[in-house]
Amino acid sequence: MTALTSTALTSADTVAASYGELVDRVLRGGFGPDPRTQRIAVAFTTCQAVRHDGRSSGYRNEVLSLRLAEAVGSCAVEPGALPDGAVADCVGADVARLLEHPLLPVRVAALDTYLMHVLPHGPAAGARPWPLPAGSSLEKSRARARAVAGLLTVPPGHTVLVVGVVNSLLEALRARRVPYIPCDLKGGTTEWGEPVRTDALAELERCDAVLASGMTLGNGSFEPLREQALRYGKPLVMFAQTGSAVLPRFLGAGVSAVCAEPYPFFWLDGGPGIIHRYGCDERRGAAL
Repeated sequence: MTALTSTALTSADTVAASYGELVDRVLRGGFGPDPRTQRIAVAFTTCQAVRHDGRSSGYRNEVLSLRLAEAVGSCAVEPGALPDGAVADCVGADVARLLEHPLLPVRVAALDTYLMHVLPHGPAAGARPWPLPAGSSLEKSRARARAVAGLLTVPPGHTVLVVGVVNSLLEALRARRVPYIPCDLKGGTTEWGEPVRTDALAELERCDAVLASGMTLGNGSFEPLREQALRYGKPLVMFAQTGSAVLPRFLGAGVSAVCAEPYPFFWLDGGPGIIHRYGCDERRGAAL
């Protein structure tokens, strides 16, 4: 494989000051092969609907994924939001062209795919593997939630803004007695009847730390959130199926930790799996 991996870059080389700067550096070949020479071989969507036993409601997921050599990058979208022909647009296209595609989810998936190719998750890239045990979708969801919650460093009693409501994650915070403010563009209520806010930036001043989904990349809300967290000095922890290889590039530039989960996701397979944690204290994390 002809790729520039993290072993050829210092940690400073892999950090970007903004999403726009990251894209520009990729287009200039700053992370490895010229993206104009890298073509997407496979593009596909994964659709899921789930309702766990004991839960009062279910949800749906749809994810656009692209494959470049051995790497798969992904971006979640609202179910049914991708127009006809979007997947076909990606097949055979070079990464540089897709980084300028009119659809933001396509651009995010292309960036994630390229960075997965040149900076795969692993110790060389600064990631610590975290095993997920085999089990039901709910059991694996809870195991992932514990791994994500373990990246928070807020003192007891401090409030966390959760951007992207995941019931298992809220459940993990409740188990640790961490106060939280749930926020999601869909609004509604949580499993416990709590109102879900819809404007994350409006809630930021009320919290001490932020826990946000990688889906913020796909809907365009990540950069404002990162900028505000950096401005106010509030820890920002990302949990990412969308952009799992993108978000570690902002560690130290507004992002304090990342739980990265590349395709295939935990809800696709009942067997054991691996997620990757960046920016964590291994001794502290092992105890949670």
